[in-house]
Amino acid sequence: MMKKMLLLLTVTASMISACSRNSNPGNTVEKLPNTVVLQWNEIAFKAFDGPVYQHSLMASRINVMMHLAMHDAINAVYPVYQTYAFTGIDKKADVIAAAVSAAHAVLLNEIPAKKDYLDSALNVDLEKIKNPEAKEKGIALGKQAAQAILALRATDGAGADPVGLIQPSEVPGVYNVVPPFNFIFAPFWENVKPFGLQTKNQFRSVAPPALTSQLYTGSFIEVKERGKLNSTTRTADETAYSKFWYEFSEAGWNRVARVAATNKKLNLFEAARLFALVDMALADAYIAGWDSKLHYNFWRPYTAIRAAASDGNDATPADLTWEPSEVTPPIQDYPSTHSALGNAGAAVLAKLLGDNTPFTMTSFTAVPQGSTRSFTSFSQAANENASSRVMAGIHFRFSCNAGQEMGTKIGNWLTDHYLLPKQ
Repeated sequence: MMKKMLLLLTVTASMISACSRNSNPGNTVEKLPNTVVLQWNEIAFKAFDGPVYQHSLMASRINVMMHLAMHDAINAVYPVYQTYAFTGIDKKADVIAAAVSAAHAVLLNEIPAKKDYLDSALNVDLEKIKNPEAKEKGIALGKQAAQAILALRATDGAGADPVGLIQPSEVPGVYNVVPPFNFIFAPFWENVKPFGLQTKNQFRSVAPPALTSQLYTGSFIEVKERGKLNSTTRTADETAYSKFWYEFSEAGWNRVARVAATNKKLNLFEAARLFALVDMALADAYIAGWDSKLHYNFWRPYTAIRAAASDGNDATPADLTWEPSEVTPPIQDYPSTHSALGNAGAAVLAKLLGDNTPFTMTSFTAVPQGSTRSFTSFSQAANENASSRVMAGIHFRFSCNAGQEMGTKIGNWLTDHYLLPKQ
């Protein structure tokens, strides 16, 4: 009788323990490292061709698709946060296999030419998983999560030829192409389906200032003097940060997220959510920014300064030989989407990790190469990121301010509405 009682108690305890592990991962979730999220963020960057890639808009789109798929796959094993597209559940699946398989499936679909590289990266991660049944379930779950996001984006309008042509204009304030480019980049992007915003113009910028206004005049003089090539009024530090932040904004702010996730020691679930929201904010900031750019069709400093004799403002003298410190991107000035992306990313990071988070990082466009800059907060970095465009001679200050306002609204709104903790 005593043996039967002991056996019954042992079986009961085992069942309770197993039930507890399955229904509440608890410490298991908290201890899962963020390694694969950070690794696949960098794998995606390399699959784009690293620092030399050119389609920044498409890169932002693929980044968020991959990270949303990873987030959904991870939360399909242990439901910690709400998912974006995939609602399946398999608690017997290996969570790492699910995460990396989701990332691989998205990248392979979007960048099939990099199949060998992506397959190799996937195999490295899968070989570390020792439970064959859980591994196979994780692989299947990850592919399903990827397919859910791929299906949503299959007809999102992102696949058109990015080279667009426009007719020149002599109307003051109207955008013209800026050398060395003779085209406008991806004007259709304003109509790409947003990832989280309700509409592309949900946070459309207010109209730019009149060409005869004090705001325009002040911004004109600032960029003309401090943003010109070989300026004598721009400080050495302003030149340094204009180059540091010149790289594509989605590349820079994904690096900020990697550094922050590492410093904060985020677990797998926290990191997956952070990157999904940061990249959703960056991608939607491009779409919303393109909407405002195309809506207002405002000229760049290069055109404005050279054609200032026609702007009706005696306080803005022309300079027919003026050149910006850095090459002007081939898209309209207002608002600055570089600034919008910076504030969108910073807003998400601040909401999830706290704004006063110090960090140090480098940039692919830093001079000298490999040099670093340190910041006491995400907002400080975002402000410097925006100011860099004035010092580079490629944006008016009011355009950067408008971009920052837009980006903050986007980042805050998305974080308040998506991937919330499970109740």
